[in-house]
Amino acid sequence: MKQKNTLSMLSVGASICLALSGCHSKKKQDSNKKEDQPAIVDVVIAKKQSISSTIEANGSIVANEFVELHPEVSGRVTYLNIPEGTTVAQGTILAKINDADLQAQLSKTKVQLELAEKTEKRLAKLLSVNGISQGEYDTALNQVNSLKADLAYTQVLIEKTVLKAPFSGVLGLRQISQGAYISPTTIVATIQQVNKLKVDFTIPEEYASVIRKGSVVEVEVEGQKDTRCKALVIAREPQVNQTTRNLLIRALLSNCTANPGTFAKVYFGAGASQNSILIPTNAIIPDDKDKKLVIVKDGKANYVVVETGVRKEGVVAITSGLSEGDSVVVDGVLFARPDKPVKVRSVKKDL
Repeated sequence: MKQKNTLSMLSVGASICLALSGCHSKKKQDSNKKEDQPAIVDVVIAKKQSISSTIEANGSIVANEFVELHPEVSGRVTYLNIPEGTTVAQGTILAKINDADLQAQLSKTKVQLELAEKTEKRLAKLLSVNGISQGEYDTALNQVNSLKADLAYTQVLIEKTVLKAPFSGVLGLRQISQGAYISPTTIVATIQQVNKLKVDFTIPEEYASVIRKGSVVEVEVEGQKDTRCKALVIAREPQVNQTTRNLLIRALLSNCTANPGTFAKVYFGAGASQNSILIPTNAIIPDDKDKKLVIVKDGKANYVVVETGVRKEGVVAITSGLSEGDSVVVDGVLFARPDKPVKVRSVKKDL
């Protein structure tokens, strides 16, 4: 009886193994079939098109001068004159910090200096008739000079308790109230010089030779799309940003009304208009060193290294690596594999 049960169990186990083996074999066959299926893609036929040489860059409007107003010393505010949003002249007193202790020290030093000067004058007369030694007179003179230095030092400390406008400009919003205890890290307000405006913008390093000091660019301020202002390039950062590979440019605006910090579009020419092969930017496959495109050749996907040029909204010019008539994959790029079959679903005419 036991032998029959054992044989039965062995038979069932063998059946399960055969079933599992069959399932695994079927899954493998299905997987191979799936891999052999061609990727479905959409393509465009590469052809040369006319492209404008005007380059568009992003920028921000910047005030001619901008400062966050901080006190130089800590203390309680005894006077505050921050007319928010109004223009103040250079040197206007905006705030004062309690300086009672310094004023007392100043008065004390003045009294000591007055006595020391009288002593020095008296000893000078005695020295002229050999009534005292030269050393005694020098000690009195040194006391006078030391007190004068203390007096000047105290006056400097008192001046640091007064906050003045560093230049003529428009005050921002007040951040403190009178009577507040503030320190050098406290922002009292901001002041900006907005009678002259500048625009800071970045360009790819490949256009570094196009824009130089003295070049003129056009600026379109956000919210004023029907109007473009002229701007004169006054400086550029000598070093390219190592992260973005962009170059920072600064230009001085003329006859432009905008608030500092406003987003702006900057337009400049990069040479004469030319015919180039234009490809949608989403077809580009960025790599660590190269940029690649997928083209369909003999029914298979081929990866080619290309170089790009002028960029426009949604498209980029290909300067090398691509020929007219090539079928460039624009949709389904992620599904295409090198030297694997692909199936063209449609040929797009518009980029």
